[in-house]
Amino acid sequence: MLADWSAECSADDPHLVIPWSDPESSARFIDLRAEPYDIAEIPEADHYPALGRALRALNATRSPFLTAKCDAWPLIAGDPDHHADSLESLRLQLDLDVEQARFGFASYIDLLWRERAIFASAHHQQDRLDRITRRAQKLSHPEAALECVLRPAMLDLNGALEGYAFTVYVTALGADADTASQQWSAALEDVVHLLRAKELEPARGSATIDSGNSFPSRDGQPG
Repeated sequence: MLADWSAECSADDPHLVIPWSDPESSARFIDLRAEPYDIAEIPEADHYPALGRALRALNATRSPFLTAKCDAWPLIAGDPDHHADSLESLRLQLDLDVEQARFGFASYIDLLWRERAIFASAHHQQDRLDRITRRAQKLSHPEAALECVLRPAMLDLNGALEGYAFTVYVTALGADADTASQQWSAALEDVVHLLRAKELEPARGSATIDSGNSFPSRDGQPG
């Protein structure tokens, strides 16, 4: 698997704000850790079962994360309305033949580390993203890519907190739409398994962002 991470933490880059709502639709932040059955209110989880399974796993009791937002979409070669440029760019990076990469499927999930010391620290998160992407590079998915993007986040569930979130993008290509979707589903499952590694769980007794107390501001911009 092709895997890498980057940071978008300048003053001009967008911040992730939780909770959020879309004034033009009924979309809003769903706290799946607090209310797991509210996954029924996330249409993407219903439309794409692999995404639904990922959301359940990433919000499970012992997960190191809570999720903030997600989406999924197809890519079609030659169709600018379906991210043809992104498909061609990834095809070249993966060194796939044109016939192997006429279609693609992609998704993103915004993640927040539950452990407060990790959530507040760009430096701690950089170290963990290094480990996650190195391990992802060993996954047996030559037709898929993982990209993680670190970004500032503001959270107000039980008191205002400032820190960092990261977005997980998983994309896979295939000769036809069904193959691309299947390869995306398999790649996403393995990435989620990697993210649920026991060593990433919050330290026993540590404060978490989904507990009730406020926490100091984040530690500054990533180096």
